[in-house]
Amino acid sequence: MAIKVSVAHSELKPGDKCPGCEKGKLSQKKPRILVRIKGAAPLTATVYECQRLRCNLCGETFTAEPPEGVGKQKYDETATSMIAILKYGYGIPYDRLERMQKSLGIPMPASTQYELLEDGAVTLKPIHQHMFRETAAAGLVHTDDTRMKILKIKRDPEDERTGLFTTGIVGVAETHKIALFMTGPQHAGENLAEVLKLRADELESPILMCDALSWNTSKLKAPGAVRLAHCLAHGRRRLVDVAPNFPEPCLHVLEELAKVYHHDAITKEQKMGPTERLKYHKQHSKPVMKALEEWIDEQLDGKVEPNGGLGKALKYLKKHWKPLTLFLKDGEAPLDNNLCERAIKKAVLNRKNAMFYRTLNGAQVGDLYMSLVHTCELNGVDPFVYLTTLLRQKTRELQDNAASWMPWNFEERLKTLNNELVQQPEN
Repeated sequence: MAIKVSVAHSELKPGDKCPGCEKGKLSQKKPRILVRIKGAAPLTATVYECQRLRCNLCGETFTAEPPEGVGKQKYDETATSMIAILKYGYGIPYDRLERMQKSLGIPMPASTQYELLEDGAVTLKPIHQHMFRETAAAGLVHTDDTRMKILKIKRDPEDERTGLFTTGIVGVAETHKIALFMTGPQHAGENLAEVLKLRADELESPILMCDALSWNTSKLKAPGAVRLAHCLAHGRRRLVDVAPNFPEPCLHVLEELAKVYHHDAITKEQKMGPTERLKYHKQHSKPVMKALEEWIDEQLDGKVEPNGGLGKALKYLKKHWKPLTLFLKDGEAPLDNNLCERAIKKAVLNRKNAMFYRTLNGAQVGDLYMSLVHTCELNGVDPFVYLTTLLRQKTRELQDNAASWMPWNFEERLKTLNNELVQQPEN
């Protein structure tokens, strides 16, 4: 976290007479920025050497008192926050951080790192649980999953499956985004069903953006539980994969889809609302997609081998055409699932560097911190400041006011608490 220092002019201030022309008045402008960067260990320490004196006659020992404000806590909340961000934000394994810290003279064993995160997770659990309710209430939900490995895990004896997954779910509300990670034997569809159980009955069915794998919706048995949208980028990728063998037809499809993405980029640049965005896509993208659908029908009508590479790619588009084009019927539907695919990279990065979780409990600790860190990133909030602020609160406060401690509004709650503290009468 950068330390910001405001430097005032030594002789002038806003409103003073201009020393140059001696006629005008000086006004405040954007400051000139100077950056000075220094190296430091990820985790720093202050060592207090308290002098000890011993009587050579009676043997009694006298030890100097530590400076005021040192406290009894060896590990500050900032240490927990930094370890969480390094591990679950950037995939740096515990053992790698341990070796780095040891070489810099500040030991931090891997076991201690995990214990700090596990203890911190107890404090942060109410916030994580409320994030599930926030995601369940979102109007748009993205989901995807990736394989994961847990060394020690107990399964239901009736469950014959062997797969383990980390599911990423991103809820998009009007003013904020929420990221959730869930690791275990359940796949994306099962985890999403658990989240949507928390959705209020009076709310309209959310849009679900995912790829076309059947297990993404296999547990959503209620009719109309979601408005299904499939990822256009997945369909596009199939054409990219076979483009070297079928350059001309693949290029045609890719160019047409590029037009649609260009139209969507314009809606984002102009910050169009759902109604305006839908109208724009109907005017500009619908003719493109209609012509493309007719072209695909012609190709599949005997012009391409249906079981060949191109045929399979075009059949995929045709089979899922309705959910692939939901954006032409609903102004809130996105074109692709890239938002969630970027989120799931957090889990992939952790898997590539650490390879596995030892236990399901360890996986759940990781899910909590990944969810908090990535939700901060999605909302433009400093995760280090956020985690440290939460860890310094009482667990009861976070339990009673979890909705007020979300990344997008926690500063308001902190100001309220500080004002209440200032206004308390002295005893």
